[in-house]
Amino acid sequence: MPARSISQIVAYPLRAVLAKAQRTSQGDYPAIEVVVVEVTTSDGLTGFGEGLCRRGAAGYARFIEEAFIPRLIGKDPADRRALWKLMRGALSGQPGGQIVEAISAIDIALWDIAGKAAGVPIHKLLGGMGRTHVPAYASSINWLDDATVEGEVAAAFKAGFREIKVKLGHPIKDAIARAKFIRKLAGDEIALYVDANWAYDVDDALVVGRALADLGYGFFEEPIAPHDRAGYRRLAQHLPIRLAAGESDYVASEALAMLQERSLGLIQPDVSRSGGITETWRIAELAASFNTAYAPHVGWSGAICVAASLQLAAAAETLRTFECMVYANPLRDSFTHPVVGEGSQLVDGQLLVPQGPGLGIEIDRDMLARHRIA
Repeated sequence: MPARSISQIVAYPLRAVLAKAQRTSQGDYPAIEVVVVEVTTSDGLTGFGEGLCRRGAAGYARFIEEAFIPRLIGKDPADRRALWKLMRGALSGQPGGQIVEAISAIDIALWDIAGKAAGVPIHKLLGGMGRTHVPAYASSINWLDDATVEGEVAAAFKAGFREIKVKLGHPIKDAIARAKFIRKLAGDEIALYVDANWAYDVDDALVVGRALADLGYGFFEEPIAPHDRAGYRRLAQHLPIRLAAGESDYVASEALAMLQERSLGLIQPDVSRSGGITETWRIAELAASFNTAYAPHVGWSGAICVAASLQLAAAAETLRTFECMVYANPLRDSFTHPVVGEGSQLVDGQLLVPQGPGLGIEIDRDMLARHRIA
């Protein structure tokens, strides 16, 4: 038995109904679900992690309880790579889906413990770039009516954002009109980006992408389905705008394929989907080796994902910007002490990176209990 071992793991499936449903080209999302994991060691250290699960968080928790916990109890929490491989072995087949999202939760918790044991934030364990703040963009202006969009843009300005991301969808004439409308609202000094959430096929993406380039937009995120690698290659060859993707991928080998063929100008892994800090750091390091910009995806996640993403952002060599979600989400904006990744915390367009040990946050256990799925 190691001097410090894993003594307990608890999986918490959580759900929170949003005050305002979020809308993308894929539809409306009225609620957020995540799975949070608490890992405790034999000497009393506790770490928290989060796994992405758009729906069915209770199923993720049961999977963790049955597939992972029996394998991990008694193991040394410092052996993170070995434990990642051990969890990966719970299922055969290519890595992806529920197993990697569930691994993400455990892995983040193990890094939280490692930082607490060492008395330093995770970004220092990763090598560090000396950052205390990271540049951030407002995410996202919804695919809703013009009046609502105008109000959302105004709120982003008021909060002090200098970068804003916009959701676009169909029909493409309306998408281009929306892009023009927001450029008019923002003026020329604000950096604008677009997320299409796979709305288009390659031909439509070419039309929209050229219009965005003409309007000075900085990147075009997930214009087509993430598995359409040939489509991304074609877009990269013909569009004068940076393509962004990666939130829908799971492991570093998937990122490597996109980086090698130079079809992306910005890679956006989500730490709560892409295998936790261990695997997401591999992706960030690959991005650096290919001199490709890195921007962590946060999306509809909770505060633990935000904190882990800030730690990665602080350490990544090719960090471009950070996704700061600007809608009310109780699993993010009232779930930890201190609150992390909120637009109200902007200083000169940048967000503070937690500097406490591990993730640098403490979980509000009342909120954990309130949103636990029975």
